[in-house]
Amino acid sequence: MQLADRKIAVIGMGKTGIAAAAFLGGSGAAVVAVDEKPRDQWGGEFEQIAHRPWLAVGRYDETCLDGVDLVVPSPGIPPRHPLLTAAQQKKIPILSEVELACRFIRVPIIAVTGTNGKTTTTTLLGEILARAGKKVFVGGNIGNPLIEYAGAAQTDDFIVAEISSFQLQWIESFRPHAAILLNITCDHVNYHGSFEEYRRIKGRIFENQRENDLAVLNAEDPQQEGLDASMRACVVRFSSVRPLAPGLCLQKDSLVYSGPDGTDERYPLGMIRIPGLHNVENVMAAVAVARFCGCSKESIVEAVSQFRGLPHRIEFAGEKRAVQFYDDSKGTNVDAVVRALQTFSSPVILLLGGRDKDGNFDVLQPMLGAKTKQVVLFGEARDQIEPQLGNTTPIAKEATLKAAVLRAYRDAKPGDIVLLSPGCASFDAFANYRERGNHFKEVVRNL
Repeated sequence: MQLADRKIAVIGMGKTGIAAAAFLGGSGAAVVAVDEKPRDQWGGEFEQIAHRPWLAVGRYDETCLDGVDLVVPSPGIPPRHPLLTAAQQKKIPILSEVELACRFIRVPIIAVTGTNGKTTTTTLLGEILARAGKKVFVGGNIGNPLIEYAGAAQTDDFIVAEISSFQLQWIESFRPHAAILLNITCDHVNYHGSFEEYRRIKGRIFENQRENDLAVLNAEDPQQEGLDASMRACVVRFSSVRPLAPGLCLQKDSLVYSGPDGTDERYPLGMIRIPGLHNVENVMAAVAVARFCGCSKESIVEAVSQFRGLPHRIEFAGEKRAVQFYDDSKGTNVDAVVRALQTFSSPVILLLGGRDKDGNFDVLQPMLGAKTKQVVLFGEARDQIEPQLGNTTPIAKEATLKAAVLRAYRDAKPGDIVLLSPGCASFDAFANYRERGNHFKEVVRNL
């Protein structure tokens, strides 16, 4: 792909947009940078490129598209955004940062997507590969954008990249050597316009794969049925309820792996130290890819046994007066709340709320009746969520997360669980889910 002497608009000056602008400018392109925020709010990273001769700051309107050969939107720019609509009307090509990066990356890419579990699985896979002696770069939707790697020396054996539906929206030739689709549940409807479109975009991760690539699917996810009809890659599935060949399944105290080459292996269930059936599924997907990439069974067991999970994902946050607190601030959709509740057998007081993403909270009713003794709603969406929960469990409402924690602590009895699994975005009160989770843990510490 030729970039020199082309004029390219980069929309959105977050971390990914700034990295894309730097790569494009360093490759000889003239870059027009725009963002809806005022220029003084673009962040410190922008100052590193602010005065480069190839960079111009454009207005946040259609004039930024004048004479432009290509548009690269940041992941947070929705597909129906007026600037992207205008670019399509002007027949200006639109490429995501991931698509742009893959055209300059020579290292095999392992791509992980799904509504829930992406970051955990991506991080675990990176640790397994490293334990097996592979040189690996971990990034994408977590950590460093792929476009930063495109301009690096590229001396690794593999890239493990978390890929979001936002990044898959504008791909053309993106082809991962191995791709995982963990699950598809209702999320980001306000971004994609419908669940059907969200599902279609998730499936695009496989569309450019070839016969010598690997596609890993969840056999128990009804939204993935028929997805392999047009696939060219070797398909391996995982299941927590039934045996598969080829594939991975859960049988009593073992994970059973039946490889495409006839390999038959058992992995001890006890090697998994992170809670929840969903994490067993994440590990099965990681094992499938790790074996495909040549990792030994021994290195897989060692890496999984030492993996303790990531912050804000059903993370133990402390105990006060024999009441345990868990931080699942990363649980920003309804399915994540279900998975978190399934983890516990003790009575749960659930903290639910934030900024709604058009979630369908009424599906929680059976789980709330079975698992919770109380729900405390908080934040911007509390009044919107309340009528969807029915009368399956007592409900309280508080304006802030801090007030919700204090209410839960006051109502809890020894042996109870207080679980923050909000099912919503954090942007009504926090910059991101990490800030929300850290605030929760601070409030717990100070009880």
